[in-house]
Amino acid sequence: MSDPAVQSPAEVAPGLSQGERLIDTFTAPSKTFNDIKRGNRSWWLPFLIMVIFGYIFFAGITQKIGWSQVAQNAIHMNPKAEEQMSQLPKDQADMRMKFTAYAMEGSFAGAPLLILAILALASLVLWGTINFGFGGKATFGSIFAVYMYASLPGLLKTILGTVVLFLGMAPESFNLNNFAPTNLGAFLSPTDTNAALYKLATAIDFTTIWSMILLGMGIAIVAGVKRTSGYIAVFGWWAIIVICSVGWSALMG
Repeated sequence: MSDPAVQSPAEVAPGLSQGERLIDTFTAPSKTFNDIKRGNRSWWLPFLIMVIFGYIFFAGITQKIGWSQVAQNAIHMNPKAEEQMSQLPKDQADMRMKFTAYAMEGSFAGAPLLILAILALASLVLWGTINFGFGGKATFGSIFAVYMYASLPGLLKTILGTVVLFLGMAPESFNLNNFAPTNLGAFLSPTDTNAALYKLATAIDFTTIWSMILLGMGIAIVAGVKRTSGYIAVFGWWAIIVICSVGWSALMG
C-alpha cells in the first residue's frame, strides 16, 4: 500500500483548465505541456477559437475582396497559370476562373476539417519521430494536444490579416497564400521576385517559427526527452518541407 505522504508531483499537482492551458501557452508554455503530459489532453478550446477567428477572416474576404477577385489575384501571381489562362477561349477561361473561385472558397469554408486532418497527420509523423528516433515515450493523443496548443500563435497572423482587410486593403493586391505581414515575403512582390526566393522568404514567418519552438518544447516534455531532441525533430521536418517547397517553386517558376 502506497503512502499518500510520498505521492509524486504528477499525482498531487492539480490539473489546469483549458483556459489556463491556453493562456499559459503564451505566458508559461511548459506548464501547459506538463499538464498535457499528466493526461489532460482536451484540445477543443484552442481549436474552437482558431475556427472562430478563421471564419471571421473568411467573412472579411467574402465582404471586402470577393472570391472571384481572390481567384484572379492567385492566377495573376502565377505567371505560368496566367499564360495558360490567356491562351484559352474566353468561355473556357471564364469557366476555369469560376471553378478556381469556387474551389478556393470551398476549401476555406472547409478549413476546420482540413486543419484536423493536417494536424493528425503531422502529429503521427512527429509521434513516430520523437519515439523511434529519439527514444521518447509520448502517446499520439499527447502529441496531438501539444500540436493544437502550439498552433495558437497562428491566431496572430489571422487577426492581422483580418485587420488589414477591414482597414481597406486594395482587393487586387490581396494574396490568400500570404495575407499578413508576418514574414519576409510579405514585403516582396510575388510577380517580380524569383519564385524560389519568394517561397523561401514566405516560409520565414515569425508566427510559424514561434509555433515550432512551442511544438519542439511540447513534444520533448510529453515524450520525456531533451528539448534539443524536440527542436531537432520539429525543425528538421520543417527544413525538409521548406527545401522541397522551394525546390518545386524553382522547378516550376
